[in-house]
Amino acid sequence: MKRLLRQLATASRYRNLRGRNSLIVGILILAFFGSIAVFADLLATYDYRSQSRREPMAPPSSLRLRDDQGNWHPRPFIYARHLVDPLERRYEETPQQRYTLELFARGYSYKLFGLFNTDRHLFGVQLDDSTSSIDAPRLNWLGTDGLGRDRFSRLVLATRFSLIVGPLGTLLASALGILIGLIAGYAGSWLDAVFMRAADVMMALPTLVLILAARAAFPLELPPTRAATLLITIFVVLGWAEMARLTRGLTLELRQREFVQAAVSIGCSPARILFRHILPNAARPLLAQTFLMLPAFLLAETSLSFLGVGLQEPEASWGNLLADAANLTLLERHEAWPILAPAFVITVFVLGVRLIGRGLERFDEAVTTQFSQAAKSA
Repeated sequence: MKRLLRQLATASRYRNLRGRNSLIVGILILAFFGSIAVFADLLATYDYRSQSRREPMAPPSSLRLRDDQGNWHPRPFIYARHLVDPLERRYEETPQQRYTLELFARGYSYKLFGLFNTDRHLFGVQLDDSTSSIDAPRLNWLGTDGLGRDRFSRLVLATRFSLIVGPLGTLLASALGILIGLIAGYAGSWLDAVFMRAADVMMALPTLVLILAARAAFPLELPPTRAATLLITIFVVLGWAEMARLTRGLTLELRQREFVQAAVSIGCSPARILFRHILPNAARPLLAQTFLMLPAFLLAETSLSFLGVGLQEPEASWGNLLADAANLTLLERHEAWPILAPAFVITVFVLGVRLIGRGLERFDEAVTTQFSQAAKSA
Protein backbone atom coordinates (compact mmCIF):
# COMPACT_ATOMS: atom_id res chain seq x y z
CA MET A 1 0.00 0.00 0.00
CA LYS A 2 2.81 2.41 0.86
CA ARG A 3 4.54 1.60 -2.43
CA LEU A 4 1.35 2.39 -4.33
CA LEU A 5 1.02 5.71 -2.50
CA ARG A 6 4.64 6.61 -3.37
CA GLN A 7 3.99 5.83 -7.04
CA LEU A 8 0.87 7.96 -7.00
CA ALA A 9 2.80 10.82 -5.36
CA THR A 10 5.56 10.60 -8.00
CA ALA A 11 3.02 10.62 -10.83
CA SER A 12 1.23 13.56 -9.24
CA ARG A 13 4.46 15.58 -9.00
CA TYR A 14 5.26 14.76 -12.64
CA ARG A 15 1.82 15.92 -13.81
CA ASN A 16 2.12 19.03 -11.68
CA LEU A 17 5.54 19.83 -13.21
CA ARG A 18 4.27 19.35 -16.76
CA GLY A 19 1.23 21.47 -16.02
CA ARG A 20 3.38 24.24 -14.57
CA ASN A 21 5.70 24.23 -17.59
CA SER A 22 2.76 24.36 -19.99
CA LEU A 23 1.29 27.24 -18.01
CA ILE A 24 4.54 29.22 -18.06
CA VAL A 25 5.11 28.73 -21.80
CA GLY A 26 1.51 29.67 -22.57
CA ILE A 27 1.69 32.83 -20.45
CA LEU A 28 4.92 33.87 -22.17
CA ILE A 29 3.34 33.40 -25.61
CA LEU A 30 0.28 35.46 -24.68
CA ALA A 31 2.46 38.14 -23.08
CA PHE A 32 4.47 38.33 -26.31
CA PHE A 33 1.32 38.90 -28.37
CA GLY A 34 0.02 41.39 -25.85
CA SER A 35 3.25 43.37 -26.14
CA ILE A 36 2.92 43.39 -29.93
CA ALA A 37 -0.64 44.73 -29.65
CA VAL A 38 0.42 47.49 -27.26
CA PHE A 39 3.49 48.58 -29.27
CA ALA A 40 2.04 47.86 -32.72
CA ASP A 41 2.64 51.35 -34.11
CA LEU A 42 6.21 51.38 -32.79
CA LEU A 43 6.96 48.03 -34.44
CA ALA A 44 5.26 48.84 -37.74
CA THR A 45 7.64 50.33 -40.27
CA TYR A 46 4.91 52.05 -42.33
CA ASP A 47 1.28 53.03 -42.13
CA TYR A 48 -0.65 49.82 -42.76
CA ARG A 49 -2.95 51.63 -45.22
CA SER A 50 -0.27 53.42 -47.24
CA GLN A 51 0.36 52.09 -50.76
CA SER A 52 3.53 52.01 -52.83
CA ARG A 53 2.46 51.52 -56.42
CA ARG A 54 6.12 51.12 -57.41
CA GLU A 55 6.38 47.87 -55.46
CA PRO A 56 3.30 45.64 -55.82
CA MET A 57 3.80 42.05 -54.62
CA ALA A 58 7.43 42.79 -53.77
CA PRO A 59 9.42 40.03 -52.03
CA PRO A 60 10.77 40.51 -48.50
CA SER A 61 13.72 42.88 -48.21
CA SER A 62 17.11 41.17 -48.09
CA LEU A 63 19.20 42.33 -45.13
CA ARG A 64 22.92 42.29 -45.77
CA LEU A 65 26.15 42.77 -43.85
CA ARG A 66 28.41 42.09 -46.84
CA ASP A 67 28.25 43.98 -50.14
CA ASP A 68 28.92 42.70 -53.66
CA GLN A 69 32.62 43.62 -53.43
CA GLY A 70 33.02 41.36 -50.40
CA ASN A 71 33.33 44.20 -47.87
CA TRP A 72 31.75 43.72 -44.44
CA HIS A 73 29.73 46.48 -42.82
CA PRO A 74 29.02 46.83 -39.09
CA ARG A 75 25.36 47.77 -39.64
CA PRO A 76 22.83 45.87 -41.78
CA PHE A 77 21.74 47.48 -45.03
CA ILE A 78 19.49 46.87 -48.03
CA TYR A 79 19.89 47.59 -51.72
CA ALA A 80 17.45 49.62 -53.75
CA ARG A 81 15.29 47.50 -56.03
CA HIS A 82 13.11 48.16 -59.02
CA LEU A 83 10.41 46.29 -60.90
CA VAL A 84 11.80 44.80 -64.12
CA ASP A 85 8.86 42.58 -65.14
CA PRO A 86 5.40 43.99 -64.23
CA LEU A 87 3.65 40.87 -65.49
CA GLU A 88 5.69 38.40 -63.47
CA ARG A 89 6.23 40.90 -60.63
CA ARG A 90 9.97 40.30 -60.79
CA TYR A 91 12.39 42.66 -59.03
CA GLU A 92 16.12 43.28 -59.30
CA GLU A 93 18.41 44.97 -56.78
CA THR A 94 20.74 47.88 -57.56
CA PRO A 95 24.04 47.34 -55.68
CA GLN A 96 25.11 50.95 -56.37
CA GLN A 97 22.34 52.21 -54.08
CA ARG A 98 22.89 51.01 -50.54
CA TYR A 99 20.78 52.14 -47.57
CA THR A 100 21.67 51.46 -43.95
CA LEU A 101 19.09 50.49 -41.34
CA GLU A 102 18.74 52.47 -38.14
CA LEU A 103 16.91 52.08 -34.84
CA PHE A 104 14.07 54.42 -33.91
CA ALA A 105 13.81 55.85 -37.38
CA ARG A 106 11.32 58.54 -38.29
CA GLY A 107 8.10 57.57 -40.04
CA TYR A 108 4.39 58.25 -39.89
CA SER A 109 2.98 59.96 -36.79
CA TYR A 110 0.93 58.12 -34.18
CA LYS A 111 0.05 58.28 -30.50
CA LEU A 112 2.09 55.99 -28.27
CA PHE A 113 -0.25 54.38 -25.69
CA GLY A 114 -2.88 56.71 -27.11
CA LEU A 115 -1.30 59.64 -25.23
CA PHE A 116 2.03 60.78 -26.68
CA ASN A 117 2.50 62.02 -30.24
CA THR A 118 5.61 60.58 -31.89
CA ASP A 119 6.90 59.52 -35.28
CA ARG A 120 9.59 57.10 -34.11
CA HIS A 121 9.57 53.45 -35.21
CA LEU A 122 11.75 50.59 -34.06
CA PHE A 123 13.37 50.00 -37.47
CA GLY A 124 13.69 52.07 -40.60
CA VAL A 125 15.92 53.08 -43.48
CA GLN A 126 18.48 55.77 -42.76
CA LEU A 127 18.14 58.65 -45.23
CA ASP A 128 20.67 61.33 -46.10
CA ASP A 129 19.90 64.89 -47.11
CA SER A 130 19.95 64.07 -50.83
CA THR A 131 17.36 61.27 -50.58
CA SER A 132 13.68 61.88 -49.94
CA SER A 133 11.40 59.39 -48.20
CA ILE A 134 9.52 58.89 -51.48
CA ASP A 135 12.62 57.88 -53.47
CA ALA A 136 14.13 55.70 -50.73
CA PRO A 137 13.52 51.94 -50.83
CA ARG A 138 11.06 50.53 -48.36
CA LEU A 139 12.01 48.07 -45.67
CA ASN A 140 9.50 45.24 -46.12
CA TRP A 141 10.13 42.38 -43.70
CA LEU A 142 7.37 40.27 -45.31
CA GLY A 143 7.18 41.96 -48.70
CA THR A 144 4.12 43.81 -50.00
CA ASP A 145 0.64 42.86 -51.16
CA GLY A 146 -0.96 43.57 -54.53
CA LEU A 147 -1.47 47.25 -53.66
CA GLY A 148 2.08 47.76 -52.41
CA ARG A 149 1.12 47.82 -48.73
CA ASP A 150 3.65 46.52 -46.24
CA ARG A 151 2.60 43.05 -45.07
CA PHE A 152 4.55 43.21 -41.82
CA SER A 153 2.96 46.50 -40.74
CA ARG A 154 -0.50 45.18 -41.57
CA LEU A 155 0.15 41.96 -39.66
CA VAL A 156 1.34 43.85 -36.58
CA LEU A 157 -1.65 46.20 -36.58
CA ALA A 158 -4.02 43.29 -37.24
CA THR A 159 -2.84 41.74 -33.97
CA ARG A 160 -4.35 44.65 -32.07
CA PHE A 161 -7.83 44.22 -33.58
CA SER A 162 -7.91 40.43 -33.32
CA LEU A 163 -6.69 40.45 -29.71
CA ILE A 164 -9.38 42.94 -28.73
CA VAL A 165 -12.33 41.19 -30.35
CA GLY A 166 -11.48 37.57 -29.46
CA PRO A 167 -10.43 37.85 -25.78
CA LEU A 168 -12.96 40.58 -24.90
CA GLY A 169 -15.79 38.61 -26.48
CA THR A 170 -14.65 35.52 -24.57
CA LEU A 171 -14.51 37.34 -21.23
CA LEU A 172 -17.96 38.87 -21.62
CA ALA A 173 -19.53 35.62 -22.84
CA SER A 174 -17.91 33.76 -19.94
CA ALA A 175 -19.15 36.34 -17.44
CA LEU A 176 -22.71 36.06 -18.77
CA GLY A 177 -22.55 32.26 -18.77
CA ILE A 178 -21.18 32.17 -15.22
CA LEU A 179 -23.93 34.46 -13.97
CA ILE A 180 -26.68 32.42 -15.64
CA GLY A 181 -25.14 29.14 -14.44
CA LEU A 182 -24.88 30.34 -10.83
CA ILE A 183 -28.51 31.45 -10.79
CA ALA A 184 -29.76 28.29 -12.47
CA GLY A 185 -27.74 25.94 -10.26
CA TYR A 186 -28.60 27.63 -6.97
CA ALA A 187 -32.21 28.67 -7.57
CA GLY A 188 -33.32 25.46 -9.30
CA SER A 189 -37.02 25.02 -10.10
CA TRP A 190 -38.40 26.75 -13.21
CA LEU A 191 -35.44 29.14 -13.55
CA ASP A 192 -33.07 26.20 -13.93
CA ALA A 193 -35.34 24.59 -16.52
CA VAL A 194 -35.71 27.77 -18.60
CA PHE A 195 -32.03 28.68 -18.59
CA MET A 196 -30.79 25.16 -19.32
CA ARG A 197 -33.29 24.57 -22.15
CA ALA A 198 -32.12 27.82 -23.70
CA ALA A 199 -28.52 26.68 -23.29
CA ASP A 200 -29.34 23.33 -24.90
CA VAL A 201 -30.84 25.10 -27.92
CA MET A 202 -27.78 27.37 -28.30
CA MET A 203 -25.36 24.45 -28.02
CA ALA A 204 -27.32 22.34 -30.52
CA LEU A 205 -27.07 24.96 -33.27
CA PRO A 206 -23.83 25.41 -35.29
CA THR A 207 -22.12 28.45 -33.79
CA LEU A 208 -20.29 29.65 -36.91
CA VAL A 209 -23.48 29.50 -39.01
CA LEU A 210 -25.31 31.55 -36.37
CA ILE A 211 -22.49 34.10 -36.28
CA LEU A 212 -22.55 34.41 -40.07
CA ALA A 213 -26.33 34.81 -40.06
CA ALA A 214 -26.23 37.46 -37.33
CA ARG A 215 -23.44 39.37 -39.08
CA ALA A 216 -25.34 39.28 -42.40
CA ALA A 217 -28.15 41.29 -40.82
CA PHE A 218 -25.89 44.36 -40.56
CA PRO A 219 -24.13 46.47 -43.23
CA LEU A 220 -20.74 45.26 -44.40
CA GLU A 221 -19.14 48.71 -44.40
CA LEU A 222 -18.56 49.47 -40.72
CA PRO A 223 -15.76 51.45 -39.09
CA PRO A 224 -13.35 49.35 -36.99
CA THR A 225 -14.85 50.40 -33.64
CA ARG A 226 -18.39 49.56 -34.65
CA ALA A 227 -17.29 46.33 -36.33
CA ALA A 228 -15.46 45.25 -33.16
CA THR A 229 -18.47 46.14 -30.99
CA LEU A 230 -20.80 44.22 -33.28
CA LEU A 231 -18.61 41.11 -33.34
CA ILE A 232 -18.16 41.15 -29.55
CA THR A 233 -21.93 41.48 -29.07
CA ILE A 234 -22.59 38.55 -31.41
CA PHE A 235 -20.02 36.41 -29.59
CA VAL A 236 -21.55 37.21 -26.19
CA VAL A 237 -25.12 36.49 -27.29
CA LEU A 238 -24.23 33.19 -28.97
CA GLY A 239 -21.35 31.94 -26.79
CA TRP A 240 -22.60 31.89 -23.19
CA ALA A 241 -24.30 28.47 -23.19
CA GLU A 242 -21.28 26.20 -22.69
CA MET A 243 -19.98 28.20 -19.75
CA ALA A 244 -23.47 28.33 -18.21
CA ARG A 245 -23.73 24.53 -18.38
CA LEU A 246 -20.38 24.04 -16.63
CA THR A 247 -21.12 26.66 -13.96
CA ARG A 248 -24.52 25.15 -13.23
CA GLY A 249 -23.00 21.70 -12.68
CA LEU A 250 -20.29 23.07 -10.36
CA THR A 251 -22.89 25.06 -8.41
CA LEU A 252 -25.09 21.98 -7.92
CA GLU A 253 -22.08 20.09 -6.57
CA LEU A 254 -20.73 22.85 -4.33
CA ARG A 255 -24.07 23.80 -2.75
CA GLN A 256 -24.06 20.41 -0.99
CA ARG A 257 -20.69 21.09 0.68
CA GLU A 258 -20.51 21.69 4.42
CA PHE A 259 -19.16 25.25 4.16
CA VAL A 260 -22.10 26.28 1.97
CA GLN A 261 -24.58 24.62 4.30
CA ALA A 262 -22.96 26.45 7.23
CA ALA A 263 -23.28 29.77 5.39
CA VAL A 264 -26.97 29.06 4.75
CA SER A 265 -27.55 28.14 8.39
CA ILE A 266 -26.18 31.46 9.70
CA GLY A 267 -28.44 33.43 7.34
CA CYS A 268 -26.10 34.54 4.55
CA SER A 269 -27.85 36.00 1.53
CA PRO A 270 -27.92 33.98 -1.73
CA ALA A 271 -25.72 36.60 -3.44
CA ARG A 272 -23.09 36.30 -0.71
CA ILE A 273 -23.18 32.51 -0.87
CA LEU A 274 -22.81 32.52 -4.65
CA PHE A 275 -20.03 35.10 -4.97
CA ARG A 276 -18.11 34.56 -1.70
CA HIS A 277 -18.35 30.79 -1.26
CA ILE A 278 -19.36 28.96 -4.44
CA LEU A 279 -17.72 31.05 -7.18
CA PRO A 280 -14.20 31.18 -5.63
CA ASN A 281 -14.19 27.40 -5.25
CA ALA A 282 -15.28 26.94 -8.87
CA ALA A 283 -12.83 29.50 -10.25
CA ARG A 284 -10.10 27.15 -11.52
CA PRO A 285 -12.25 24.94 -13.78
CA LEU A 286 -14.13 28.02 -15.01
CA LEU A 287 -10.85 29.75 -15.83
CA ALA A 288 -9.66 26.66 -17.71
CA GLN A 289 -12.92 26.59 -19.67
CA THR A 290 -12.49 30.27 -20.55
CA PHE A 291 -9.09 29.55 -22.10
CA LEU A 292 -10.61 26.64 -24.01
CA MET A 293 -13.31 28.95 -25.43
CA LEU A 294 -10.91 31.69 -26.52
CA PRO A 295 -9.51 29.92 -29.63
CA ALA A 296 -13.05 29.28 -30.89
CA PHE A 297 -13.95 32.97 -30.64
CA LEU A 298 -10.66 34.03 -32.22
CA LEU A 299 -11.07 31.61 -35.12
CA ALA A 300 -14.68 32.76 -35.59
CA GLU A 301 -13.52 36.37 -35.99
CA THR A 302 -10.77 35.23 -38.34
CA SER A 303 -13.24 33.22 -40.40
CA LEU A 304 -15.60 36.18 -40.74
CA SER A 305 -12.84 38.45 -41.97
CA PHE A 306 -11.50 35.73 -44.27
CA LEU A 307 -14.94 35.31 -45.84
CA GLY A 308 -15.25 39.07 -46.33
CA VAL A 309 -18.01 39.79 -43.79
CA GLY A 310 -15.81 40.82 -40.86
CA LEU A 311 -13.46 43.79 -40.79
CA GLN A 312 -13.35 45.39 -44.23
CA GLU A 313 -10.41 46.70 -46.26
CA PRO A 314 -8.27 48.75 -45.89
CA GLU A 315 -8.41 47.86 -42.19
CA ALA A 316 -6.32 44.87 -41.16
CA SER A 317 -7.20 41.73 -39.24
CA TRP A 318 -5.70 38.27 -39.28
CA GLY A 319 -8.62 36.98 -41.31
CA ASN A 320 -8.54 39.39 -44.23
CA LEU A 321 -4.73 39.12 -44.37
CA LEU A 322 -5.20 35.41 -45.01
CA ALA A 323 -7.43 36.10 -47.99
CA ASP A 324 -4.37 36.14 -50.30
CA ALA A 325 -3.62 32.57 -49.26
CA ALA A 326 -6.80 31.44 -51.01
CA ASN A 327 -5.26 32.51 -54.34
CA LEU A 328 -3.21 29.50 -55.40
CA THR A 329 -1.66 31.48 -58.24
CA LEU A 330 0.01 33.83 -55.76
CA LEU A 331 1.35 30.91 -53.75
CA GLU A 332 2.83 29.36 -56.87
CA ARG A 333 4.37 32.51 -58.37
CA HIS A 334 5.66 34.12 -55.17
CA GLU A 335 7.20 33.07 -51.89
CA ALA A 336 4.53 31.33 -49.85
CA TRP A 337 5.76 32.03 -46.32
CA PRO A 338 5.07 35.81 -46.27
CA ILE A 339 1.52 35.17 -47.51
CA LEU A 340 1.00 32.40 -44.94
CA ALA A 341 2.54 34.39 -42.07
CA PRO A 342 -0.91 35.24 -40.55
CA ALA A 343 -1.72 31.50 -40.39
CA PHE A 344 1.53 30.89 -38.50
CA VAL A 345 0.72 33.74 -36.08
CA ILE A 346 -2.77 32.37 -35.43
CA THR A 347 -1.34 28.89 -34.82
CA VAL A 348 1.20 30.13 -32.27
CA PHE A 349 -1.42 32.21 -30.41
CA VAL A 350 -3.89 29.31 -30.25
CA LEU A 351 -1.05 27.06 -29.06
CA GLY A 352 -0.31 29.49 -26.22
CA VAL A 353 -3.96 29.57 -25.17
CA ARG A 354 -4.21 25.78 -25.28
CA LEU A 355 -1.05 25.43 -23.19
CA ILE A 356 -2.53 27.65 -20.49
CA GLY A 357 -5.79 25.70 -20.50
CA ARG A 358 -3.91 22.40 -20.37
CA GLY A 359 -1.70 23.65 -17.56
CA LEU A 360 -4.73 24.64 -15.49
CA GLU A 361 -6.33 21.24 -16.11
CA ARG A 362 -3.19 19.40 -14.99
CA PHE A 363 -2.96 21.61 -11.92
CA ASP A 364 -6.54 20.70 -10.96
CA GLU A 365 -5.80 17.01 -11.52
CA ALA A 366 -2.71 17.24 -9.30
CA VAL A 367 -4.65 18.98 -6.52
CA THR A 368 -7.43 16.38 -6.69
CA THR A 369 -4.90 13.53 -6.54
CA GLN A 370 -3.13 15.04 -3.55
CA PHE A 371 -6.41 15.39 -1.67
CA SER A 372 -7.28 11.78 -2.49
CA GLN A 373 -3.91 10.56 -1.24
CA ALA A 374 -4.28 12.56 1.95
CA ALA A 375 -7.72 11.08 2.55
CA LYS A 376 -6.46 7.51 1.97
CA SER A 377 -3.43 7.93 4.22
CA ALA A 378 -5.62 9.39 6.96
